[in-house]
Amino acid sequence: MKKLYGSFIYILFCILALAVAGCSGTQFSSGNGKILITPDFLSRQINYLASDSMKGRNTPSPQLDSAAAYIASNFKSWGLKPWNGSYFQEVPLCTDRLGDTNELSITRNGASFMLTIKSDYVPYDFSSSASVTAAVVFAGYGITAPEYNYDDYKGIDAKGKIVVIFRNEPQKDDSASVFMGREDTKYVALKEKMKNAIKHGAAGMLVVNGPMQYSSVKARGYPWPSLSKIIPKDAVPMHLFIDNEDQIPAMHIGEEVVKLLFGSVDSLQRMEQRIEKDLSCVSFELPGIKVSMHANILTDICKVKNVLGFIEGSDPVLSKQLVIIGAHYDHVGYKKEHKAGEDYIFNGADDNASGTSGVLSVAYAFSRLKEKPKRSIMFILFAGEEKGLFGSRYYTIHPLHPLASTVAMLNLDMISRNDPDSLYLEGAMQSPDLTNIIRKENKKTKFILVVKSSEFLGGSDHYYFYKHNIPFSFFFTGLHQDYHQVSDNPDKSDYNKAARVSRLVFFTAGKISNDNLQYTINPLENDAPLNE
Repeated sequence: MKKLYGSFIYILFCILALAVAGCSGTQFSSGNGKILITPDFLSRQINYLASDSMKGRNTPSPQLDSAAAYIASNFKSWGLKPWNGSYFQEVPLCTDRLGDTNELSITRNGASFMLTIKSDYVPYDFSSSASVTAAVVFAGYGITAPEYNYDDYKGIDAKGKIVVIFRNEPQKDDSASVFMGREDTKYVALKEKMKNAIKHGAAGMLVVNGPMQYSSVKARGYPWPSLSKIIPKDAVPMHLFIDNEDQIPAMHIGEEVVKLLFGSVDSLQRMEQRIEKDLSCVSFELPGIKVSMHANILTDICKVKNVLGFIEGSDPVLSKQLVIIGAHYDHVGYKKEHKAGEDYIFNGADDNASGTSGVLSVAYAFSRLKEKPKRSIMFILFAGEEKGLFGSRYYTIHPLHPLASTVAMLNLDMISRNDPDSLYLEGAMQSPDLTNIIRKENKKTKFILVVKSSEFLGGSDHYYFYKHNIPFSFFFTGLHQDYHQVSDNPDKSDYNKAARVSRLVFFTAGKISNDNLQYTINPLENDAPLNE
């Protein structure tokens, strides 16, 4: 009996030993998060990134470059790998200036009329710098939306012509409108209207405020500094330099142009009323009219940097899959004109030195793990978020790792303010599997998770990952009165809270990077425009 019992104990011990040995490669040391992700660590990072010497980390600026170098030096010292030999991904940006040779003229029944810039027309910042002389077609709101059984180009030939279109979309104030009621669809975006005009062969685009939807039929376009006495000279439009992006000349027109084209503002309004009533197509070619337009937009190209550090996964198969942990490290700079002794620097401690510091703390904790995760992890700090999600958008257009094998994106933006125990979890409804993981891991951090809102789906760097159907979670502690104010200083940050949020990200990423599951994503239904 004793001999049999001893044999049983020996066999049981062997089974347990084998089980432990088989699991050792999959264990994740969550203790690293508690030990290494500390309020003191977050405090040091936030105070450095949001110091006055960083001058608000504007995009672009020497201070943003200094912050990028600081982040990269940390990644290197902690042993994180560069990607293809570099800790940087260059992001090309364009700044636009209005040239001095813009023109708009109308020939009607043989008589020519030269219009005046600013009072009669204003070129858009997304206009091509080009000239065109052509016949004119009125194309309603310039929308082709098969899903709503609506097409302003039905029955007209816009090829080689200049289209005149309304801003916005029809039935804007009608909650029963097929255009998602009062919510904007992607079709309100002027760039979307330009794409549609180009698709229909248009050579130019003139945009007008519909008299029913707008109180004034005035030329607005872009508020170019050269056309204003009060706009700062450096307040020029900025956008991503994207290869092969089609453009045509585009201008916003005012009342004088409307009268020359349609006879009166009332005539334009009657067409708008017909569309608003039942979504009728009232598009037509304007007889006896030709328009000449010349847009003179001068473009300068500059480059900023996304900063990244890489931990290669330990599993030969799963290491080819990627988890991204990201935040934006830029802010909005400083006031160029200020009084002596006035606080003039937008330090951006919470927005987003806190999220940047959170990513750094998670990267540091992962770098100290004895057992590396099965899946690979990329830590990315994005530039240009405040200007239009430029860094994250560029990454998803030019990914360093295939998006198809990117399993999740965790985004940290503003994680150090408000109630100590509350945490917004944006994306909870869109990425339910990730949400379930976070809920379980939150037992260690004990936040009150606010998951009912989708208010900020398009408000930070997770957005373009979501557009590419990558599951995401956005860790966010809410807005406050110091948001985008010079008062967003480090002394108002809650370092304990920032550390707790970072630990939750660490625990969550640890789980994601060590399993072999694929996570569900509810696709983006209303692709509403951003920064138009």
